Amino acid sequence: MTLASLLLEHPFRDDEALLHTADRSMTAGEARAAARRVAGRLAETGEVAGRAVAVQLPNEPELVATMVGVWLAGGVYVPLNPRLPEGEVDEVVRSTGAVAVVTEDGIRRLAGDDSPEPRDHYEDDVAFVMWTSGTTGRPRAIHHTHTAYVELLDRVLGPLRAGGTSAKRPTPNLIPVSMALNAGLYNALFGLRAGAALVIMDRFEPAAFARLVRRFEIRSTVLPPAAMAMLTDSEVTDLAPLRYVRSITAPLSPLQARRFTAKFPVYVLNGYGQAEIGEVIGWTAADAKAHPDKVGAVGRPHPGVDIRIDDDGHLWVRPPNTAVGIDERLDADGYVDTGDLARVDEDGFVWIEGRAGDLINRGGNKVHPDAVEEVLRLSPAVDDVAVVGAPDDRLGEVPVAFLVGRPVPDDELVALCREHLVAYKVPAAFRWVDALPRSEVGKVLRADLARTLAASSSPRREPPAPTGRA
Repeated sequence: MTLASLLLEHPFRDDEALLHTADRSMTAGEARAAARRVAGRLAETGEVAGRAVAVQLPNEPELVATMVGVWLAGGVYVPLNPRLPEGEVDEVVRSTGAVAVVTEDGIRRLAGDDSPEPRDHYEDDVAFVMWTSGTTGRPRAIHHTHTAYVELLDRVLGPLRAGGTSAKRPTPNLIPVSMALNAGLYNALFGLRAGAALVIMDRFEPAAFARLVRRFEIRSTVLPPAAMAMLTDSEVTDLAPLRYVRSITAPLSPLQARRFTAKFPVYVLNGYGQAEIGEVIGWTAADAKAHPDKVGAVGRPHPGVDIRIDDDGHLWVRPPNTAVGIDERLDADGYVDTGDLARVDEDGFVWIEGRAGDLINRGGNKVHPDAVEEVLRLSPAVDDVAVVGAPDDRLGEVPVAFLVGRPVPDDELVALCREHLVAYKVPAAFRWVDALPRSEVGKVLRADLARTLAASSSPRREPPAPTGRA
């Protein structure tokens, strides 16, 4: 099957509302008809089969229909964020060899100077092109196939469906992030595969989110950690009937999870995955109820997923399928090097301890930034924090904390750290900034902070404040 069938064969009748926003709805029949129209118009522009088609549309029902239309025409879907600068759009179009671009103004065929380095046809079965987050370097294009992505959706749906015999229709799937991002696209396709309607938000805002949850009786949804923090700090006091929140896009700290569940009576289901392999580790509702003491773990491996931790603490994963073109990260046994450090407890729960590349070696002592950040978040003065390694002539590197919030004396933060951490983990310096640089999915761009420190002659000298990215 192809991913187009998730809409074309969706169980909703043609006259049933399938795609919703805050102010309008599109029926299943209207969505299917719109997808076929897009496929027809693409075919009229020239050859599309096996070629990339870039789509730059806002989070609306038409985006879902257009994506399916690209697949019906045999094309490879390339999502573009509507807020992407023109220069970056041109780079994506060039690098993917897109033969057409779909915007709110219509379909524009690219040829000649518009696509100076056209790519040959993509590999058979490639459905869409997505990018890694780019938090530790330049984002890389990942090619997802129809076959592997259907398997991924079923890999995650399997445990959620286990033990359930009710024929009751699933509640709508709320999409609170851009569908130009892997997390948004995944959750839209996840909802369609589950036979659910989709409720699409163009932009996250706590009060609007709460209204949609109440209106559509959402019992389970996904949220990035940044959105959970916004809800925790907002004036929203009730998210009924919401019962489960699956954390997506970025690591969720145990502290943030506890703050969220202390305010809202919901279960937080953490998870772990990457753009190249999809979600491979996660929580079930049964595990969440049975192990409230393990909030902060990313869960246990999904069925069909094998994991191992090597002698250096690196997490290796062997999923049933991977995206096309990641051979350089595979070993002879089919395990993928995740680049993350992890441990597995006695009950099989996996705890992520940070990126291997983020680990700070302070004179031979290993410092995990996440552990230091968790302590600094205990300060009521700290709203956000990131710890990175700064060059040091004597020790090689030392931890430095970038903080957002209400500046307090360094001595106060040092005392807090010494109360919970061994001495070598205490930051050598603290830098108060207006915002941390973040990717579109909320991950801290540590490489930006590290470059700021590397440009300073000493970690104790005040570097220029980084510019935050949303």
